[in-house]
Amino acid sequence: MKCPYCHHVDTQVLDTRISEESDAIRRRRRCSKCDKRFTTFERIELSMPFIVKKNGSRTDYESGKLRASFMLALRKRPVSSTAVDSAIEHIEEKLLASGEREISSGRLGELVMHELKLLDKIAYIRFASVYKSFEDVAEFRDMIEEFSPAATPKNKQKK
Repeated sequence: MKCPYCHHVDTQVLDTRISEESDAIRRRRRCSKCDKRFTTFERIELSMPFIVKKNGSRTDYESGKLRASFMLALRKRPVSSTAVDSAIEHIEEKLLASGEREISSGRLGELVMHELKLLDKIAYIRFASVYKSFEDVAEFRDMIEEFSPAATPKNKQKK
């Protein structure tokens, strides 16, 4: 560790402690050249993966964009902001835990769909209809039928 006063590279660790928040290691150091003391902190560095779009371009992960997608799908739906925050937190935890430096926008979309499916079925269908780029009504109907109660034999006979 380089001394911040004289820039000498030889420093000695005098004391090591865990910070009060338990999120860093605090080290007291002494420079062997100028004999001045200073403190350093060692913290975990976590970073979100880059998002690889369908066209191959890469962009930084932006929590605001993810929140905007949720809010659009959940527009006028009875879902609390706490539930949305929790869903976004789940997605971000999965992204960090993956350890990946890059993730496809398709995979991120799948994570969003999973969380929306748990939150609100209508929002899930709204998001899926755009995300999956439905070409015709049949695809949309198939998605809706995924949530419909199974048809009973009695109902099938009426058709």
